[in-house]
Amino acid sequence: MTAQDGWDPDQYNRFAAEREAPFWDLVDLLVPADSPRLVDLGCGDGRLTAELHGVVGASATLGVDRSPAMIAGAAAHAGGSVQFELGDIGTWESPGDYDIVVANASLQWVPDHRAVLERWAGSLRPGGQLAVQVPSNADHPSHRVAAELASELLNEPPPDPVDQNVLRPEEYALVLASLGFEVQHVRLQVYLHRLASSSEVVEWVKGTSLTRFKESFGEGWPNFVELYRSRLVTLLGDSTPYLYAFKRILMWGRLA
Repeated sequence: MTAQDGWDPDQYNRFAAEREAPFWDLVDLLVPADSPRLVDLGCGDGRLTAELHGVVGASATLGVDRSPAMIAGAAAHAGGSVQFELGDIGTWESPGDYDIVVANASLQWVPDHRAVLERWAGSLRPGGQLAVQVPSNADHPSHRVAAELASELLNEPPPDPVDQNVLRPEEYALVLASLGFEVQHVRLQVYLHRLASSSEVVEWVKGTSLTRFKESFGEGWPNFVELYRSRLVTLLGDSTPYLYAFKRILMWGRLA
């Protein structure tokens, strides 16, 4: 992990099985294509990208992520027709070059989803497919407590990207229609993750949404995490196990 990078592949993968479930549900929405060119935007450590390459029979696959730590980890899965590069998925575009654009749990980190989805749609060939999954859980205590505590401790706390950027499911359906996805599927799905305890929720969000606070707190980051843990567990109760209900939006569309 670099000094400027809040992402830690090991922390993220502590709950790899739980995080994979929405990914494969998203992949199940894809229809078979003949040797497609595939891009995975927000590819993380590249493990699932490489697996997806084989599942869809891609002729070439590119994984893009803004985290140097994640791209460094992805190097282990690169080779031949699977490549990875550092990049900003919010500005990424490659007009008319791809048959499948996938973005799993990454779009929420960038603003202006209508404009971003327009660029991604423009990167598809005729008949191309777009498959995107975003969390929609900003109202859960795991997110609310973090935002409230950071507001108490920081003059300008970074906002929750899910709360700030993610649209309602019906809005995504309208956006996809406006971009020419005449065939589409958009749904809100609740994933019930069975964690060992309510304290494990802290370890979950340390790998994702809490990363936005690392730079702001600097050396005070461990203290912030422990304050957050105390407040969240008090609110949730010291439950063993803890059922973490997590809402996500899955969307798929195919161009004419």
